[in-house]
Amino acid sequence: MRPRTPVEGRGIFSGTGLIVTCLAATLAALVFPLWSYTDRPGTAPDVLSAQTLRTSHGPLSALDQDFLTKVRLAGLWELPAGRQAQAKGTTPAVRTAGRHLVEGHRFLDERVRDVATRLNLALPDEPSEQQKQWLDRLDRAQGAEYDRAFANILRRAHGTVFPVVAQVRASTRNSLVRELADDANSTVLDHIKVLEATGYVDFDAVARDLARDSAPAATAPGPAVPPPSSPSPDYTLPPPAYSPPPD
Repeated sequence: MRPRTPVEGRGIFSGTGLIVTCLAATLAALVFPLWSYTDRPGTAPDVLSAQTLRTSHGPLSALDQDFLTKVRLAGLWELPAGRQAQAKGTTPAVRTAGRHLVEGHRFLDERVRDVATRLNLALPDEPSEQQKQWLDRLDRAQGAEYDRAFANILRRAHGTVFPVVAQVRASTRNSLVRELADDANSTVLDHIKVLEATGYVDFDAVARDLARDSAPAATAPGPAVPPPSSPSPDYTLPPPAYSPPPD
């Protein structure tokens, strides 16, 4: 057998090196995407799920999207409810609660629409059927019956959404949603306080509703709550948790 010349030997080694280089490149192409999505912050496997959207402000989870929708829906019915309370409320405390609802949800509605636009997310344009039923009930109520219905329906609704805001704030990886959750948390807490300050809230009924996770409209009305006494001259309510626009 004829021995290989030095030139022929270099050809064999060059061909082998080319094959090894190609195999290494192929392996790198397969491994890199796995590394790029598992090792980078904020790109856990669920980020790639169908319910989560990628945005320049961080992943937008299904819970985040539901939160934005709920904030928008709250404004669509609580704004008119607040305006109505300013006109139909029979006590200063009820009318003040109505004013807080108007100022708070005007502020939050502007915020959520801005966030949704920046995240390219569609929002509803009218209240849900249940929220329409609550507004219809308030439309029919008059006098002290109205005050009682307003305070309890709105207080139960805010009590239901309050833990949702906390969950979103604790879990979201989206910076815009995180900031909105901060605003929503302060606003919802302010509304809970002013509604309780009316003296009409039936806390036993609220506890029963939240315990069985039922909607306020589907709950039988609790025992009648006596009208609140007239506020004393130094009667105060907690200030809004935001700076409302000047009238």
